Amino acid sequence: MPALNETGLMATRKTAAAKAGTAASAGAAAPESPWKKTRDIAREREAKRDAVLRTAAQMFNEKGFHATSLDDVAERLHITKPTLYYYVKNKDDILFQCVSRGLVLLQEAIRGVGQSGGTAKDKLFAAMRQYAEIVTMDFGMCVIRVGEDPLPLESRKKLRAIKRELDMEFRQLIQQGIAEGSMAPCDPKMAAFTIAGALSWIGRWYSPDGPLSADDIARQMIELLSLGVCRSEAAQTTGKEKARQAGEAPVRKRAGKAA
Repeated sequence: MPALNETGLMATRKTAAAKAGTAASAGAAAPESPWKKTRDIAREREAKRDAVLRTAAQMFNEKGFHATSLDDVAERLHITKPTLYYYVKNKDDILFQCVSRGLVLLQEAIRGVGQSGGTAKDKLFAAMRQYAEIVTMDFGMCVIRVGEDPLPLESRKKLRAIKRELDMEFRQLIQQGIAEGSMAPCDPKMAAFTIAGALSWIGRWYSPDGPLSADDIARQMIELLSLGVCRSEAAQTTGKEKARQAGEAPVRKRAGKAA
């Protein structure tokens, strides 16, 4: 190896020092490039899958399950039919996912209010409000308008198991209300069926273009289910007394003028 002169030796040392400094900097926490790609592929895929399911639920609610094809869903999403299969298995899988999402929304809502404070009556009314709201949404409406009937037996069993849990959540709230005295004694099973059935039917006839919002509907339904359509004996007596007094007032006035 040829000998290095002083100038060459100094240059070699500077180069080595520079490399060492670079290595030391690399060993420390190097600043992250602001141009680094941050795409979350899993999140993007889930968002697209949600779009597929939500669009399918909307079409099932509008046209019915059997009248809606995967070609229809793909066309509304402006994608090809083969692209759908990247996110779902088949049409039955789409319906199963739509209905299960709707049921889980209902279940989480009822369990959430069940863990909140207040009386059982307060919790029941809060659950009823959320139930009424959810069945006006895409997945909740799909539970009511389509349901699990078109699906294979095993899928139906899984979804009906969630429905049974929902029913038990309602029954427990009613039982607690009876125990604390905020609700009248009744058959909790019959009461739960009546409440869930009435609220579920909203999903059949509700239209976002109608005169009532989901909140308006929920408020009126709760009032009807909690108070009924008949007035109490005390309210009827008060009403009759007011009507009698209103009818007698003009008569007394005319009698006074005649005198």
